[in-house]
Amino acid sequence: MHKQAEEGRNAVRQVRRDANDRLKKLLKDHKISEDDERKGLETIQKATDEHIKSIDELQKKKDAELLG
Repeated sequence: MHKQAEEGRNAVRQVRRDANDRLKKLLKDHKISEDDERKGLETIQKATDEHIKSIDELQKKKDAELLG
């Protein structure tokens, strides 16, 4: 179970990296402002944190079921 949870966290982090890279490219191409990039990065980080927290909670719940 731990391995699957870690794979899930890695997948979420990869999506975050891809999204951050897209925002940086948009900024470099002058299609968005620095403020928009900063807001986008913050939104992406919040979503990443929420998903990782959800994965962690599910892992704890499953571990408790298996052990108890």
